[in-house]
Amino acid sequence: MNILDLKGKVALVTGAGQGVGRQIALHLSAQNACVAVNDFVLERAEAVVREIVDAGGRALAVQCDVTNFDGVRAMFAAVSEALGPVDILVNNAGNQGTHSRVARKQFWESTPQDWDRFIGVNLYGVMNCVSSATPAMMKKGSGRLITIISDAGRMGEAGLEVYSGAKAGAAGYMRAVARTLGRYNVTSNCIAIAATMTPTVAPELEAQAPERTKKMLERYVIRRFGQPEDVAGLVLFLASDSSSWITGQTYPVNGGFSFGM
Repeated sequence: MNILDLKGKVALVTGAGQGVGRQIALHLSAQNACVAVNDFVLERAEAVVREIVDAGGRALAVQCDVTNFDGVRAMFAAVSEALGPVDILVNNAGNQGTHSRVARKQFWESTPQDWDRFIGVNLYGVMNCVSSATPAMMKKGSGRLITIISDAGRMGEAGLEVYSGAKAGAAGYMRAVARTLGRYNVTSNCIAIAATMTPTVAPELEAQAPERTKKMLERYVIRRFGQPEDVAGLVLFLASDSSSWITGQTYPVNGGFSFGM
């Protein structure tokens, strides 16, 4: 018996064209879910869909910037028409959104124009997608809402004040959603990750001095940086029926960078 089997379920993963999101989409498909692969770069989403289809799965590429409320509404309508209503939403899109790089500034030197880039995707993006997914879940009487946040949102990170605040805001929002939707058997949880080797993060980590890398790794109980697969495994559990009595929680997947209680 496969307790993680997702046959008959429709999943939507945001920011799934690469990195953590890609692995989440592949893992969900491997457990028989139909997967809508979202990315703001359509070619990336289409490449992941080809991987899924080549492995015998069913998937759909959907281009959308999750900070665009109307665009998100249209995306969910398109997925519902093509695959069926979304049973599993994974809010993975994050970091700097469509901005590949944002200049680092001290928070007292920054302005709302700088803040919007982080708050838009990490908080409003989550809210846009959750609000679009939940009506169908409530009607069906079941659903899974999973948001990927960061240890910066749990612990705070110097130099990442706005990002930390946006991720913490997303976690608070998901907890409140859990209280609202529990009566409909819709669960709402977060996964907090530390430094993970994605196409965005890996080049920066690999380019830094070995001494700095060694110092960073000393903060991890398991002395390596994360891999996308480390996150995807927990997503599978939270997406499955095995997690039906778990909601309102934030789970660290961070190699012991910080501990949860």
